[in-house]
Amino acid sequence: MSMRTTLSIIKADIGAIGGHIAPSPELVEAVRNHVAVHGKDFVIDFNISSTGDDIAILCTHTRGVDDEKVHKMAWDAFTTGTQIAKQQGLYGAGQDLLKDSFSGNVRGMGPAVAEMEFEERPNEPFLMFAADKTDPGAYNLPLYLAFADPMYCPGLMLSPKMKDGFRFVIMDVNHTEGDRVIELNAPDDLYDIAALLRDNQRFVIEGIYSRTTGEQAAAVSTSRLHNIAGKYTGKDDPVMLVRTQNQFPATGEMLAPFSIGHYVAGFMRGSHVGPLMPVPRNSTTSFFDGPPVVSASAFCVQNGRLTSPADAFAHPFWDHIRDHVSQKAIEIRRQGFSGAAMLGLNELEYTGIMEKLDRLETEFQVRDHKSAEAAGG
Repeated sequence: MSMRTTLSIIKADIGAIGGHIAPSPELVEAVRNHVAVHGKDFVIDFNISSTGDDIAILCTHTRGVDDEKVHKMAWDAFTTGTQIAKQQGLYGAGQDLLKDSFSGNVRGMGPAVAEMEFEERPNEPFLMFAADKTDPGAYNLPLYLAFADPMYCPGLMLSPKMKDGFRFVIMDVNHTEGDRVIELNAPDDLYDIAALLRDNQRFVIEGIYSRTTGEQAAAVSTSRLHNIAGKYTGKDDPVMLVRTQNQFPATGEMLAPFSIGHYVAGFMRGSHVGPLMPVPRNSTTSFFDGPPVVSASAFCVQNGRLTSPADAFAHPFWDHIRDHVSQKAIEIRRQGFSGAAMLGLNELEYTGIMEKLDRLETEFQVRDHKSAEAAGG
C-alpha cells in the first residue's frame, strides 16, 4: 500500500581536516549517532554521507516538509558534531551554523535544505545530489537540460507521460525580504526560463513539477549564505532531490548533463569560476580548494525504507569525464585573477578586495585637459 513519504536532505559544513578537504570520520560518526538516537521515534530511515567538507543527512519520515522536529534533530546533530570538530581542532568548526539557537526550522540559519513530500509509486527511484565549493545555481543547467531539452532528455519526445512538459519554480535569491518566485512552463515559456537561468547567481530553480500529474519531480536548496550572514562564511554547497523514471526523466537522462562539467561559481575562497566535477560519494576536494564537485546517490524508497545507495558517479565512464573536467579546471586557473576566471565584484565572497577598491577610489584624479593645454602640456 502506498504512503505519503517525506524526503529531507539537510546539509552543513561543520568542520574539516586540513582546511576545506573533508570532515573527520569521528565527526561524521557523531552526526550519524545523533540521528540514530534522537530520530528513532519519527525518522523511518536515514543515510549519512559527505561531499568535500560537507555532511549531508538524508532522512525519510511522514511529518511533511519544514517539520520542526525533523529540522531540530538535524540542527542538534550538527551542533553536537561541532563540539567534536572543536575538540579535534578542525578548520571551520560550526561554519554553516549562522544562528545561535534553533528557531522553528533551519531555513535561513545556514544549513542547506531540500525536501519533498509525495505518495510513493509502486517503485520509487530518486537521486540525491550534494555539491561542494559552489552555489545553488550550479544545478540550473543540468535541470534545464534534463527537464526541458530533448537533446538530453529524449523522454520528452518518446514518453506520453512527459508530453505536457514541466513547470519550473524559479527563485530570485537576491531578494532577502521573502521568497520571490516565478512559475514558468516548459516548453511554452522555454525562452523565458533560459533568460532567467542564464544568471546562476540570482535566479535559481527551487522546484520542478510534472504538468501531466502535478507531482513534484525536483527540489533544490536555495539558501545563499552571504545573504544570511552579511559576509563571507563559505559557499552555499547546495543539495538536490530528483525523482526519476516513469512520468519523470530517467535516471540516465538526469545524469547525462553532468558530463559537460559546466563552469560554475565557487572554487577557492568562493570567489572564482570552475568546472563542476562529478565525483563518487564521500569524495574530498583538493586542487585550488576544488574543483567544485557534485556527488549523486541513487536510491529507491518503499514505505519510507531506503535501499543502500548506488553511487551514480562511481562508474568508469565518469573517470573520463573527470579527466576532461580536470583539464578545464587547469585551463581557467591559468588565467588567475583576470576576467572570467574570477567572479564579478558583487559576488566576491571576501571583503578584502572591496576595501582595497574603496581605498584606491580616493586616490583617483580626473585629469584636467584644458589646464594641461594652457600650460603647454
